[in-house]
Amino acid sequence: MAIAGSGGAGVMTAGTLLLDAAARAGLYGLMVRTSGPQIRGGEAAALLRLGPQPVVTLDDGFDLLLAIDWQNLHRFADEIPLSQGSLLVGDVDAGEAPAALLRSGARLHALALKKAAKAAGGAWVNMIALGLAGTLAGVPAAALEAALRASWKRGEESLAPNLAALLQGVEMANGLPGERPPPLLPRADAPAGRWMLSGNEAAGCGALRGGVRFVAAYPITPATELLEWMAPALARVGGTLLQAEDELASVNMIIGASYGGVPSLTATAGPGLALMTEGIGLAVTAEVPIVVVDVMRGGPSTGIPAKSEQSDLSFAVDGLHGDAPRLVLAPNSIADCLTATEWAVQLAEALQAPAIVLSDQFMGQSRAVIDRPPAAAEAAHRLTAPARSAPDAPAYQRYLDTPSGVSPMAVPGTPGNVYTADGLEHTERGIPSSQASDHRKQLDKRLRKLEQHDYGPRWADVEGDADLAIITFGSTTGAVREAVARAAVQGVALRLLSLRLLAPLRTDALDQALQGVRQVLVVEQNHGGQLLRYLRSRFDLPGRASGLHRPGPLPLRPGELCTAFVDWAAAHAPQEITA
Repeated sequence: MAIAGSGGAGVMTAGTLLLDAAARAGLYGLMVRTSGPQIRGGEAAALLRLGPQPVVTLDDGFDLLLAIDWQNLHRFADEIPLSQGSLLVGDVDAGEAPAALLRSGARLHALALKKAAKAAGGAWVNMIALGLAGTLAGVPAAALEAALRASWKRGEESLAPNLAALLQGVEMANGLPGERPPPLLPRADAPAGRWMLSGNEAAGCGALRGGVRFVAAYPITPATELLEWMAPALARVGGTLLQAEDELASVNMIIGASYGGVPSLTATAGPGLALMTEGIGLAVTAEVPIVVVDVMRGGPSTGIPAKSEQSDLSFAVDGLHGDAPRLVLAPNSIADCLTATEWAVQLAEALQAPAIVLSDQFMGQSRAVIDRPPAAAEAAHRLTAPARSAPDAPAYQRYLDTPSGVSPMAVPGTPGNVYTADGLEHTERGIPSSQASDHRKQLDKRLRKLEQHDYGPRWADVEGDADLAIITFGSTTGAVREAVARAAVQGVALRLLSLRLLAPLRTDALDQALQGVRQVLVVEQNHGGQLLRYLRSRFDLPGRASGLHRPGPLPLRPGELCTAFVDWAAAHAPQEITA
């Protein structure tokens, strides 16, 4: 369902409360935010999908669009696909519904939403919407009321009319004629203690669990909420967040903090990542661990700030000048934003290298009800150098060419371990050098430590053993996974690989995961097929690998993917040979 309206109508509040109420009723859910190009103000919509199982993607269409007003809602016609079985509810005094929505054949019901709110004692109209939408989804009125009470920060006097408005919305829903979707029922075994959070909050939580205690960043849509969440959370664990004057300053600040021994992070979007390029290269050469969370949005340039797109991949894996190996990870769900970011901190600290985490607007600004994540793993560990007090001890070599490629890193002030760290190539002691032998030795060392590390099974999610494989990454995984399941019902078996560690690409593990595969289809949300091009540049994919990709802002939907997968499988069916 979708709850939509102009800025200030409170549609996001209503959506968040409905998601909370669904969780209290034992259900799961996902709420995706969408807005116009203004970022703040203008039209907006909360897109929800509720169900008895964890929800990680939107469905193909919407059962309900509830419009508090019609202002510019025609812009969402493609994002909120309706059908003849859908309900379209709007305010009777808000004028005519947009023709772009009416063409769907959805049944229109005009109700006195604002008049009902006013009659309830001057309540907010979004509380009418909450009661209406929640009841049509089968969420009990008691759960809706509990969610509202739990969120209320004002006095009891102002709560009463809004509770009345909520119940008025319930009555309106019960009085609507015609068929409605059957009510949702929770699973009998639904686990207790579930969490409701956004991908940005999950990434911040994962960073804290990984050991991050310093953040410097400049606000940018859609990453700002990560910083807003981390500011008080860091303070509670003795950490610090500093709002820098720009992205260049923020990346250099976290390099300085990490050089001083404190695990550090910044968060940004594509334009900010572009500005951080030189600083990330410095972290590669100086071997200073940092984490950069890039919440991808539509590009290039300013692009589409409030819409999702997986179009920073090529820049993340290849965007630095020189040979600059770095870690690039991509969480594939809101829950995975937590565990993948935690892992990124651990890898950056262990390998003394920068790690880029590719989240995106879809995950970052969406909220979901998830099962409680597993307990925090062991905190990140950095190989540090002990004090050297003996007068005859050999000189400290910060960039010693070790078999693993990882050298002990001295915290400034450690006796006997003074060294230089800057962007110039250097000897093992850190002394600047332009000698070819030193350059080659350090290049080999920086690459070897990333390539030889044991990343274990977390590099990708590998599901199934069919001889046709779908490869994807990031937020498209949810829609792809559901489409693969739908294809299986139609008798089409597919193997699914969702890559979590994009750089360095684990070619040996990828080769093993694709054993027995005849053909590969790579699915992604960008215009140029960046993942397909990246994989082809590093690995010989089986058969004649092809791609299915389109840019944002429209998400890839399970139904269209299932159709594409079934057609693709039919086109690559084994040919019978007859005598």
